[in-house]
Amino acid sequence: MQKVQNGDVVRVHYTGKLVNGEQFDSSVGREPLEFTVGAGQMIKGFDVAMPGMEVGEKKIVNIAAEDAYGEKSEDAIIEFPKENVPADMKLEAGMPLTLSNQQGQPVPVIVVEVKDDVIILDANHFLAGQELVFDIELVEIV
Repeated sequence: MQKVQNGDVVRVHYTGKLVNGEQFDSSVGREPLEFTVGAGQMIKGFDVAMPGMEVGEKKIVNIAAEDAYGEKSEDAIIEFPKENVPADMKLEAGMPLTLSNQQGQPVPVIVVEVKDDVIILDANHFLAGQELVFDIELVEIV
């Protein structure tokens, strides 16, 4: 039976959860996810779990924050001038927004706090600082 090696293109089904069991993503009911193992297309912990797997094999992997989306960074907390927000826009803590970076690419953020003159935004990935648990099933080595 062929085993996955770095450089192989694979197709997997997965379910991603937090350690408390809360599910944040899954390929179940969709096409399997296809990627090249070791090419940096996936978070590090997912990538390193693949070599040695055989088609049909299932495994559960715990991925520490530093091998997933990293720790939360204070540099990603932004003070955004309230004057740059449309007056009719009602902002509240927990609300997701999308800003654009200098290259025009979208940057998802969460409103942390609304002050008189600024809005505190968190641009960390929503899974930053979290240990993740993935159920992985290798469907195919392409």
